[in-house]
Amino acid sequence: MLAALGWNLQEIDEVRREYRRKPQDNPVDYALFLNRTECLFVEAKSLEKDLSDRKWISQNLAYATVAGVQWCVLTNGDEYRIYNAHAAVDVEDKLFRTVRISATEAKHVAETLILLSKDMMRGSRLDELWKAHFIDRNVRMALESLLSDEDGRLVRLIQKKAPGLTPADVRASLKRAVVRIDFPVPFAPPASEKTATFLRNREREKAGSRHEAGKKAWETMKAMSNATLENLIAAGIIKPPLEVERDYKGVRLTAVIEANAKVVFCGKAYSSLSTAAGMARKSVIGAPHGYPYPRTNGWQFWQYRDEDGRLQELDRARKRYLALTQQAAASPN
Repeated sequence: MLAALGWNLQEIDEVRREYRRKPQDNPVDYALFLNRTECLFVEAKSLEKDLSDRKWISQNLAYATVAGVQWCVLTNGDEYRIYNAHAAVDVEDKLFRTVRISATEAKHVAETLILLSKDMMRGSRLDELWKAHFIDRNVRMALESLLSDEDGRLVRLIQKKAPGLTPADVRASLKRAVVRIDFPVPFAPPASEKTATFLRNREREKAGSRHEAGKKAWETMKAMSNATLENLIAAGIIKPPLEVERDYKGVRLTAVIEANAKVVFCGKAYSSLSTAAGMARKSVIGAPHGYPYPRTNGWQFWQYRDEDGRLQELDRARKRYLALTQQAAASPN
């Protein structure tokens, strides 16, 4: 893959394996150089490794931080995760982009991996894309905060655009609204013909063997994207009103999932588990600089009590929904 992206694996001034900047440093699997200066670290794990494990992420970023390298990649040969080690954000938020060869559209995989090519690393394209990614993420969070917090300024603005509505009308409408805020993902310019040809040939060679695996992975991703609170409630897996909780830094936090799929915490209704979880954490530790609340995965943060009274992460309910969806898809009509 590195060779296809223009790196000369035989040139020690360009690619070094098991690289240590200092003898006491831990080695990084691949260090890539431009003008004899490290520009990209690649940490390669075996195929069965789960790259979402925080220990792999921390290890990868630690190598890059110690060496002063901004960009690093964590991969198991199928999944590729690109991180900005210099970004002044939490570890999870340093992730810039991720793709899976077995599950992601080939064009999307190629356009993402091309960002790691020697030609691209010579320029500032990654920095430009990161800036857009960072700005879009903050704008999205700010908009979500305005919508979920029923911000008075937003209410007044809506009243100006829709005369005749009272503040109570607007707030009631916002509670009913399900708003999705997203941005198209910008990509690099097209690959060089040599790289593009290699990737096309690679896709043709692997198409037969990976078709079923890719189809299954795509179906799994599609099912997970449909695993919303609304659908889990409709399927009877979550039965509102459901109290969820979390012991966080010695504080017991509770919220309620209502029949309209809103999550109520401290008297306020939020449109997503993650926003409610972020606001819950904020009530204990405050908000990080520049953010309205700590970014949090609500499915993994909130817990509920199952039929036996045992605490389970809500992600367990989502996996049940996934299993039912797959079972229904596999059963004959």
